[in-house]
Parts: sequence; structure tokens; C-alpha cells
Amino acid sequence: MKSFLFLMIVLTVFPVAQSQTKNGFDLGNSSIPIGDIKSGGPPKDGIPAIDDPKFLSSSKASLSNNDRILGVYENGIAKAYPIAIMNYHEIVNDDFEEKAVVITYCPLCGSGIAFNAKVNDKILNFGVSGLLYNSDVLLYDRQTESLWSQLKYQAITGQLKGEQLTVLNTANTTWESWKDKHPNTLVLSEDTGFNRNYSRNPYPNYEESSQLYFPVNNINDLFPPKEMVIGLEINGRTKAYPFSELKKLKGKILEDTFAGQTLKIKYNTQAKSAEIMDAQDNHLPAITNFWFAWYAFNPDTEVYQHTR
Repeated sequence: MKSFLFLMIVLTVFPVAQSQTKNGFDLGNSSIPIGDIKSGGPPKDGIPAIDDPKFLSSSKASLSNNDRILGVYENGIAKAYPIAIMNYHEIVNDDFEEKAVVITYCPLCGSGIAFNAKVNDKILNFGVSGLLYNSDVLLYDRQTESLWSQLKYQAITGQLKGEQLTVLNTANTTWESWKDKHPNTLVLSEDTGFNRNYSRNPYPNYEESSQLYFPVNNINDLFPPKEMVIGLEINGRTKAYPFSELKKLKGKILEDTFAGQTLKIKYNTQAKSAEIMDAQDNHLPAITNFWFAWYAFNPDTEVYQHTR
């Protein structure tokens, strides 16, 4: 009994230090609480990134019209990345005419974002850490092994802590909608070098469920957790446009003024996708993801709600 009491006193006065490493990554200088970094299950690179992507012409792609893709258009080149493939790899290290781009997708947050892979004039190559923050994938760069939060667009540990990734305009839409806009698009091939059944969804019924696999810091029940929203940041302010609210416009373009800018928001009812443009019809880098994910990272966000 005395030894038990002594142990309790020791643990109270000198609490056990939290592990400074997870999945082999040094978290010692983490900009977020280490306890908020969760193991997603797979080890480092257990979800393998695609480093040598192969592409097909649109005419040779075996996609159905309603299959969802991430679409990226840079340097005059359009590419489609089927979400059925991204579910199994989450990262594609690619280039658009010598512009290094990393395409990222987190199935748990429904968030697909392409980033410029050049940071401080150096091209970074990314892998999947197997770790999560706010249920969102943490990438790591293979040059310094710094961890990067996809939805913070920022390195949270390591040599590059605090550095930002530049978000590129990324569509989350159907194959039919993307192909109509970009008939000469290339399509990521299932010839990835890995043996995966891309016709099988590894997250069955996840989008239809209100349950989350992992905890998040901020929760708001204004909309269902898996409600799709498109959101953007301007001058440090954020705003989300829920698809259920945009749907009420019945095909009309929403004109909104936010952070001193005039915005045009288009919602495609058939494709269940949205895009945001400025007053000159230039696409702005907006993020399509689940409501819970957007709010977890942007608790001060403004929200569009349709009023008649």
C-alpha cells in the first residue's frame, strides 16, 4: 500500500512525459499539442504515395460520368485524379511542365487539395505519415521529414515548421463535368505500381454516416458533419458555402462580397460541386471538404446561409 501511494505521489509531482515521437517522426518542436496528433493506424508510408504517376488520355479512361475526381489545371495542362485511386494513396507527386505539384486527398475529411511543391525555392517530395491532426492527413516531406497539415497548409514540426504551402485551384467534381470543361484532360492511370482493387471503396458508408473515426478540437452542429462545403481564406478571414445552401439558388450564380472582394460562387447541382471566382471570373483556390473538417480548422469562419 505504501509503495502504491509513493508511486501516485511521484506520478502527480513528476507526470510521465508524453512521447516525443510517433510513427518515427520527431514531434519535439511541434506547433500543435502532441496529444492532438493521432495515429491513423498505418505506419509511415503504409499508405503509399504515387511518385511516378502514369496518365491516360480522356478517350482511354474507363470512368463513369458520375465518378468523382480531383481536377487540376496548371500551365495549360489539365489532369484528373480519380478519387477511387486517391482513397488508397492520398498523395501524388506530379509536375505540370516543370511546375512541381503535390496532389493530396484525405478520405476522412473529403478534402482534396493541390499544392505548389516548391518551398523556399526547393522542390519537396511528399509521403503519407500515417498520422492525423483533427482527423486530417499529416503529410511529410522526404527532404527534412517535417510534418505538414493538409488543412492548415503548414508544416507543424521539423526543420520547416511554420512554412506554408501554396494552395492551387483544385476541383472536386464528376468526371463528366471535368471532361466537358477540359476535353483534352489527362487521367491518372490505375497502373500505379501497387496491387490495389480501385473498384472497392475502403471507406464504405463513411460519407453517409454522421460518425467520425477520430476526434476533432472544434465541433459545430449548424450543419451535418459530412455536409459538403466549399470554403476560402482571404486576408486572414474564412468563409464557408455549404452545398445545401447553394442548392437553394436553383442554378443561379451567387454574388457575394467578402473581405472586401466581390466573389462569384457557382454550384453545379448535377455534379454536386462548386467553384469560386473573383469579379473578373478568375478561379480562386477554394477548398471543398466536409463541414466538420472545415470548422475544426476554422472555428471563426463565416458561413453563407441562403435567405429569400
